[in-house]
Amino acid sequence: MFDPAQRVELGRTGVKITRVGFGCAPIGNLHSVVAEEDAQAAIAAAFNDGVRFIDAAPFYGYGLAEERAGRALAKWRREDFVLSTKVGRLIRPGARAGTEVFDGGKSFYLANDEMHTELDYSYDGVMRSLEDSLRRWNVDRIDILHIHDPDEHFEQAVNGAYKALDRLRSEGTISAVSAGMNQWQMLARFMDHGRFDCFLLAGRYSLLDQSSLPEFLPKCLAQGVSVIVGGVFNSGLLANPERGATYDYTPASEEMLARALRIKAACERHGVPLRAAALQFPLAHPAVAAILTGIRTRAEWEQNRGGLSLDIPAALWADLKHEGLLAADAPVPA
Repeated sequence: MFDPAQRVELGRTGVKITRVGFGCAPIGNLHSVVAEEDAQAAIAAAFNDGVRFIDAAPFYGYGLAEERAGRALAKWRREDFVLSTKVGRLIRPGARAGTEVFDGGKSFYLANDEMHTELDYSYDGVMRSLEDSLRRWNVDRIDILHIHDPDEHFEQAVNGAYKALDRLRSEGTISAVSAGMNQWQMLARFMDHGRFDCFLLAGRYSLLDQSSLPEFLPKCLAQGVSVIVGGVFNSGLLANPERGATYDYTPASEEMLARALRIKAACERHGVPLRAAALQFPLAHPAVAAILTGIRTRAEWEQNRGGLSLDIPAALWADLKHEGLLAADAPVPA
């Protein structure tokens, strides 16, 4: 059982975030269009239940997610919530191409079709990105800035983006320096090249994938770096494991689907919804400060809130480990 409103310190920053954060990718029209009223109701429901941490990115809906979140938070005092967003992609007018489109020209985000992204991990690019985000959010400061998916741009991220974030932190413009990725290996390298307060790791510490457990999470713990876990449902497969479900934003392989179904079967034997186990598992690790839950509607938030408040029997975690579906040394909720 976890209280989504419980607060923990992020690294050594003094910033306290709630253990559950609102992830804004879905309200940026990820894969499907979300109505404005549904997006607003989803954020309101989470905040009414004590969530005070919200994360977005310029890329999410090509600015739409930040704008929607900004409208939702306008009625809250700025000091009452922690806001995080990302740098590395500038949103600019023009047609999308390359990795921004797939399957006959479709985009991951069904919004702002006249806009595209320009990768820019330079010092100046970070400053421009922050300025744009402040305008979209309609706020005067961001608490956490993540370098967003610099997979092929490590050197520029270290020598450009990180230096900009370090300066912004020293000036008090931001409170925490971070990077957000779908891999843990580069995040581990970042710790050797700068002072990071936290990391956003998506999909690599979940019921399906604990690949970050042996090396990355212990290194974060040793250096006092907090981890925010995204992708607890691995982009959908753990929410509803059936043929056609997505894993890492693409259709899941037969192997991953079979594994997810075995985990679901174990949960059902103990009367535990799969979603509940997926939500609670990452929070048991001492390096993990919070999880992000991406939701589209009030009903989805209420479902997640129920999963977080459920008492899960220790026997379930023991069975998952016995069946080789969970790492033997993975911490589990008490």
